[in-house]
Amino acid sequence: MAPGDLQEVLAVLRRPGLAVDQARNLLVGLGAADDAAVYRISDDLAIVATVDFFPPVVDDAYTWGAVAAANAMSDVYAMGGEVMFALAVAGFPRELDKAIVAEVFRGGADKVAEAGGVIAGGHTVVDAEPKYGLCVTGRVHPDRVLIKGGLRPGDRLFLSKPLGTGVITTAGKDGAAPGDVLAGAVQSMCRLNRVAARVARDFGATGATDITGFGFLGHASEMVLASAAGIAVDIGRVPLLPGARALAEAGHFSGGMKRNRRHVEAVLGPRLRIAGGVPPVLVAMLIEAETSGGLLFSIAPERADGVLDAFTRAGEEAWEIGTVLSEPTVHIRD
Repeated sequence: MAPGDLQEVLAVLRRPGLAVDQARNLLVGLGAADDAAVYRISDDLAIVATVDFFPPVVDDAYTWGAVAAANAMSDVYAMGGEVMFALAVAGFPRELDKAIVAEVFRGGADKVAEAGGVIAGGHTVVDAEPKYGLCVTGRVHPDRVLIKGGLRPGDRLFLSKPLGTGVITTAGKDGAAPGDVLAGAVQSMCRLNRVAARVARDFGATGATDITGFGFLGHASEMVLASAAGIAVDIGRVPLLPGARALAEAGHFSGGMKRNRRHVEAVLGPRLRIAGGVPPVLVAMLIEAETSGGLLFSIAPERADGVLDAFTRAGEEAWEIGTVLSEPTVHIRD
């Protein structure tokens, strides 16, 4: 569902009605758009809860299960949490080979185990279009929750994965993605944001989100509006998956890109400022939907110098792509 449509239908749920204790302990809910719900259990423990599922993005059943699981767990990491357990949510055609269904479940379970969690159950229905995902439960310290509204002017902005999964998987469905390019996208989608969440916590981040279906600019705009602070992004520092730009230039964008563009233009309007030297295809890639993308987070300037080294020590890569501004605008600089 498009971001604007989603906010419209959720409006009926944003009404008073929680008991005082519930309201006090629901640290993150429907009040402001965020990646997951957070409920405080005690002074040093809060529960993070989220759900996500989608149709196949790749042909291989095991890989689809793994990607869907990584994508679902990413919302827990975007809140600064750790995964504890998950429930599978799935719909499959009645005639689908049971061996294929088992491989989807196995891929998801293996990815949850990699995160340090366990599949504890789930629910399946018969559906003409296959769908799979997880309801994930995690934990976080109540004082260390990362939220979309946590950007602070002067912070430095980091991204933990390259963009391009949407373009590449769309090209893959069209039979136009080279094998090595598609493999690179799969590897990226399967990589957990566990390291990114830990680094963000260790370096004192307060604001974070993960880049998924609303695209980079869609999720970044949510952070900007929630924080009443802006971002300046240097387009040359934004990482792209190998082969993604060439496929974008060939026009392999998903239908979600157009919906995302309308939403970004509607919510930001003149607050979206794109330098004249930024190629339109790169702007489109900032808008294109992503699957299991990286964390976008900000760190105070006096603490930010060690962030990339911390990723390197963990065997992963991240990129510094810009800064946080005091004015709630989005600048894409060339």
